Amino acid sequence: MGIFERYLTLWVALCIVAGVVLGNLAPDVFSAIARLELAHVNLVVALLIWVMIYPMMVQIDFSAIKDVGKKPKGLMLTLVVNWLIKPFSMAALGWLFFRVLFADWVDPHSAGEYIAGMILLGVAPCTAMVFVWSQLTRGDANYTLVQVSVNDIIMIFAFAPIAAFLLGVSDIQVPWETLLLSVVLYVVLPLLAGVWTRHRLERKQDSAGLDVFLHQLKPWSILGLLATIVLLFGFQAQTILAQPQTIGLIAIPLLIQTYGIFIIAYVAAYWLRLPHNVAAPACMIGTSNFFELAVAVAISLFGLHSGAALATVVGVLVEVPVMLSLVYFVNKTHHWFAK
Repeated sequence: MGIFERYLTLWVALCIVAGVVLGNLAPDVFSAIARLELAHVNLVVALLIWVMIYPMMVQIDFSAIKDVGKKPKGLMLTLVVNWLIKPFSMAALGWLFFRVLFADWVDPHSAGEYIAGMILLGVAPCTAMVFVWSQLTRGDANYTLVQVSVNDIIMIFAFAPIAAFLLGVSDIQVPWETLLLSVVLYVVLPLLAGVWTRHRLERKQDSAGLDVFLHQLKPWSILGLLATIVLLFGFQAQTILAQPQTIGLIAIPLLIQTYGIFIIAYVAAYWLRLPHNVAAPACMIGTSNFFELAVAVAISLFGLHSGAALATVVGVLVEVPVMLSLVYFVNKTHHWFAK
């Protein structure tokens, strides 16, 4: 492992601090960057995520994707966790904490908005960041691509009905432009660039050249992740310092949800006897969230300064450190699974 991977937790912690500090010292700069949007998708963040994902896409060998169908258990695990368990467990935890356990500390209206934001997170399975978690856990890049692609297709049809059912409304409006543009920017474009790059390198019949190129790209993937963290925390720096208690209350059920879903998925993967390079990304996809979409929908439905929007932002704050802890755990327990 290189210096970036070996000390990734430290770099992430420093970037979180840097984002909060810079966001408070230069709020106008971050506000200007935040306004660079198209269909609620921040173009600067999209570019950084593109930089993060592109090196991973170069690793994908399309000739091997046809063999994914021979290992359907990992795909089925991801789909069951994402669509039959996760949205409903998130809604149940939101209700339990904000209607029962925290009822004396949060007014009913705010509680309802916090629950709504949590639900939107639960209904949006991860699309972009999961490629990072897959790489860090040495997951099968080809299998991860198929898992993400299938989830994206299902999300187009299932996101609105499940969210509407759990939110208890019938007129929910999903920003389809945001959903489709996110998939294009975070998956399709880097994938096409990766396929083209790999094809060009393989035409030279130089496998060593491909390995060297991938080695040179690897630091850029981590730098893209770190820069994204600085931006995301910079965008919300003032909120983080202004409402620490509220953020702490929202974070508690989100932490329980994230670790709980991971335990369910990881135990199921072990029971299904999945190989580690399939089990790891399958569990990571089920655990992490498509927070870009959740934030955009929360703002669209409830407003920029709503409790729902705040809850989805807390989801961003919680996800990166938690997922890094799970990456560490997955790598430490790889011997539990078949190769």
